Amino acid sequence: MAAYPPPTFDTTRPHPARVRNYFLGGKDHFPVDREHAAALVSIVPNIAEATHASRQFLVRAVTYLAADAGVRQFLDIGPGLPVEHLTHQIAQQVASQSRIVYVDNDPLVLAHARALLIGAPEGVTVTVDADIHEPKVILGRAAETLDLAEPVGLILTAVMGLVVLDEAYAITRTLLDALAPGSYLVLDDGTVDPDNEQITELEALSERHGYRYRTPREIAGFFDGLDVIEPGIVPPARWRNAPAPEDPLAPFGMCGVGCKD
Repeated sequence: MAAYPPPTFDTTRPHPARVRNYFLGGKDHFPVDREHAAALVSIVPNIAEATHASRQFLVRAVTYLAADAGVRQFLDIGPGLPVEHLTHQIAQQVASQSRIVYVDNDPLVLAHARALLIGAPEGVTVTVDADIHEPKVILGRAAETLDLAEPVGLILTAVMGLVVLDEAYAITRTLLDALAPGSYLVLDDGTVDPDNEQITELEALSERHGYRYRTPREIAGFFDGLDVIEPGIVPPARWRNAPAPEDPLAPFGMCGVGCKD
């Protein structure tokens, strides 16, 4: 894979993690991020609700892995700037001995993570500086904390849209190939209907700042070869959520959880 320069701390351009933080009600954003968020809302008024639905999917998915599947190790790549419901909090609430590795290389995200992502003393919570485009480096760093011969929950939420599709598939496959049978992929990302003019406008605006929406079929491609857990690949608000909302915000995201045999 090509070499990628490390990101810089730039407040002149919107950043997907900061925009998402704004939609989640956080404080880690700048005027340029709020302006971009306003432009997104002008196209899709309920995009903030879709962002919250994505975050709640993470809560339910990690709870499922920890409580039902017995997973005690998690590799969360691109955690962003969440306000609450962090992977280590969810997992360690179920099993305090859980071990979590967060991976990012954005300076603001790293500073935020190292200051705030403190887990239960019985478990381990660490943050490592690594680039999503370099999965073998990520695996090497993760192996310093996680036992990759045991099942791992691989968390890729709202992050693979930052990578072109073919490379995103290759990265995901490299990561999964290195994990033990019984490991899980938890993934969600923004989706678009290419026939919807409004969504095409949203896609064009986002791509100018490095985020690519996928089609539902493209999201499904990440789960090739995995045993997809019921209810399958669905809008985040519909994944193991009872009662499921009448409006699932389907055009703006799809998600799933898959198990490696």
